[in-house]
Amino acid sequence: MIPAVDRRHFMGYFAGVGLGSTLFPGVLWAKLAGGAEITVDTIANAEEVAGIHFDPAERELMLDGLKQQEQRIEALHKVALPNSVSPAIVFDPLPPGKKIAPESRRPMLRSKVAHRAIPADLDDLAFLPVTELSELVRRKRVTSVQLTQMYLARLKKYDPVLRCVISLTEDRAFAHAHAADAEIKRGNYRGPLHGIPWGAKDLLAVRGYKTTWGAGPFKEQVIDADATVVQRLDAAGAVLVAKLTLGELAQGDIWFGATTKNPWKVDQGSSGSSAGPASATAAGLVGFAVGSETLGSISSPSTRCGTTGLRPTFGRVPRTGAMALSWTMDKLGPICRSVEDCAIVLDAIYGPDGRDNSVISAGVSLGCAPLAETVARGIREVGVRHTADRPDRCQTDTARDEAIRRRSPRCFQAAGDQSDSCRSTGCSVRCHAHHPERGSRCRIR
Repeated sequence: MIPAVDRRHFMGYFAGVGLGSTLFPGVLWAKLAGGAEITVDTIANAEEVAGIHFDPAERELMLDGLKQQEQRIEALHKVALPNSVSPAIVFDPLPPGKKIAPESRRPMLRSKVAHRAIPADLDDLAFLPVTELSELVRRKRVTSVQLTQMYLARLKKYDPVLRCVISLTEDRAFAHAHAADAEIKRGNYRGPLHGIPWGAKDLLAVRGYKTTWGAGPFKEQVIDADATVVQRLDAAGAVLVAKLTLGELAQGDIWFGATTKNPWKVDQGSSGSSAGPASATAAGLVGFAVGSETLGSISSPSTRCGTTGLRPTFGRVPRTGAMALSWTMDKLGPICRSVEDCAIVLDAIYGPDGRDNSVISAGVSLGCAPLAETVARGIREVGVRHTADRPDRCQTDTARDEAIRRRSPRCFQAAGDQSDSCRSTGCSVRCHAHHPERGSRCRIR
């Protein structure tokens, strides 16, 4: 009898009838845990040990109360409560009394990109940032189908080593890539993400494909919906080519299949939990990726793998269709190969969707020059700080500093160090710079 009652509810019942401070509920629970059936006689025996006394009518009343509690708990356990059901209390990121007037979207100020010749081997385009890939697609120098074929081939080739892929979305990808090419051919160019292949952390639902959350118990789970971020990137014309790994239930870089690897040091994990997005982006297996962060899950793998990770402020990007780890801390954001790429992706995915009630309507000022100035300033500040605190880490290179400062009107270059830092109005951003020739990585805030 009463097998469904756990200790917490059992003790709670007795607290509710004024016996929580006595030994009686603990003694009775011990008998239940030992396999005894709770009856009037069991209650009477527990009374002797606890040093209290009830009359027969009180024992019958107590037994009846426990039966009712068991029935209520069993009824609650039968109620399906998916991970997508949000709490009744909504966390509002705005401080009390703070108001933000809704702003209409403004066109993003883009940097100019030099024309690039198409190489004989398309693999040579794999590491280009979205800023350059998008220009090649817009100018019809390369097609979305060609990029999709190239990135899918690279995913298949390198995943056995990096273990960064859970599912390839090949059929979906080619359908969207062909559609993108047809639209662009007709002169309907949607913007810088149109035709660009990307990868989603596998906590984002995609209709028709498994959404495993990186955990064995959910490895066959299929959610019949597209996450809002997936819908918005579809609307921008981006081409989803893969669902990428995450540490089990968004913890670390170990998932039910393996450990995702850092492409620059394959005997080392990629860190997590946005393990696959960082590893695949760093290895040139996707044009960009979308990850999530509760407490370091974008910034940590970006630091480890040398990518540019942007963790938006809580309440900036809707999480509808994403696995919830913490309803008051989860954030979705891009993992890319440059700051401007992150700004482009953020521009496509931010803003309320009418379903994630924590997301506020606030504009984002995304422009080239302010980002470039912050890049140069951020590198100098980090270099000085690390030189003083950790001489073995990042040293400031005055020549590079000056070169970046002189190049700042163009913001981002195809070659050389893409050291990234940015702050957009109303947007808290963490980006990460990788210095290959030094073998060290610096975090720029």
